[in-house]
Amino acid sequence: MNNLTILVIKFVTCLLAFAVGLDLFFEATWVDIVSFSLLLTAISYFAGDMILLPLVGNRNALIADFLLTYLIVWIFGSVILGNYLQIAWGSIIAATIITAGEFIVHLLVLRSMGFSNENASRPSQKLVYSMEMADENKPPKK
Repeated sequence: MNNLTILVIKFVTCLLAFAVGLDLFFEATWVDIVSFSLLLTAISYFAGDMILLPLVGNRNALIADFLLTYLIVWIFGSVILGNYLQIAWGSIIAATIITAGEFIVHLLVLRSMGFSNENASRPSQKLVYSMEMADENKPPKK
């Protein structure tokens, strides 16, 4: 799958999630929603899909995407929209919707990278260390 297609899917998912999570419950403008969507699409694509997903697998990358979305919306939303306690609910709603969309995006990314579904939930084997055990051989005495 093309990287541009994946970015468009992520951006549309972010737009829908922020429209529901921020615009319905707060006084967020469309400029705020589009700026949040652009920021989260870029950070989530490079950090989550290109770095974390091949290393730690689908489940852990989804957890990282949820936390990343929640923290970005809560921190920047409290600065832009004012009330930091009230924005927490909007960020939970947006993070839940985006995580559901990220599940589909991760399946597409894993398929385009050549990973099968059975390897998608397991961490990469790149960091596994092995150990050899053998008996000590003493040199023969003369």
